Amino acid sequence: MSSIGKMIRFERIFNRTTGRTIVVPMDHGTTVGPIKGVIDMKTTIQKVANGGANAIVEHKGLVAEGLRGSGPDIGLIIHLSASTCLSPFPNAKTLVCTVEEAIKLGADAVSIHFNLGDADEKDMLHDFGRVSADCRTWGLPLLAMCYARGEKIKNSYDVNFVKHAARVGGELGADIVKVNYTGSPESFREVTEGCNVPVVIAGGETMDSDHEILEMVKGSIDAGGAGISIGRNVFQHRDPENLVKAMHMIIHQNKSVAEALDHLASVA
Repeated sequence: MSSIGKMIRFERIFNRTTGRTIVVPMDHGTTVGPIKGVIDMKTTIQKVANGGANAIVEHKGLVAEGLRGSGPDIGLIIHLSASTCLSPFPNAKTLVCTVEEAIKLGADAVSIHFNLGDADEKDMLHDFGRVSADCRTWGLPLLAMCYARGEKIKNSYDVNFVKHAARVGGELGADIVKVNYTGSPESFREVTEGCNVPVVIAGGETMDSDHEILEMVKGSIDAGGAGISIGRNVFQHRDPENLVKAMHMIIHQNKSVAEALDHLASVA
């Protein structure tokens, strides 16, 4: 990360002391529609900001929803990729925003999504290469959401696929990569050790148990992960603000899962 501009913006989305981050993606409305948690974006953004999240991810048309006028500041990552669940090719992501447009909108970083193994993999990798070059030109950090999804992929949480996807993200110029958690600190360490840039975890399927969510977060940190990029398990939680606070305890304060759960119990 040689650009001073990129370094300054990176500090807006990463904690300078811990070198870790709490990102809450809220780009789901494009993919699946106005689901619970992203209907009233202003309220949800305020809650996760109050909880201590470092950044949110959203599409360009919702940037104004993050302008609150008061309360804690929060970093802005504009998502450049899109597809919908109505498409016959939902895993084929297309670019719907440019790096230059994101800068004009005040972005601290941009994100892109690719799916290794999809029939349109070559087009997504081509787009990734272009976006990576533009980010280097303009000094804007790039978060790559890296997944293995396709005919040859039987289990997208398999460590061999996850570490391959992470490695592709790093090799093509991402500053941060987001991947699935592989289920244990031991297996996830293969992912972090095989990638040259910070690795954050996705939330995966919606979980019912706070303990399960926080164990996943702690396991990723213990394996050398750089934090989280968790959407639905945060913004659809019964108490997003305090769940983020519990995650903050683990990620930025090195607290235990038990201590984080105690916090959630104390505010229930």
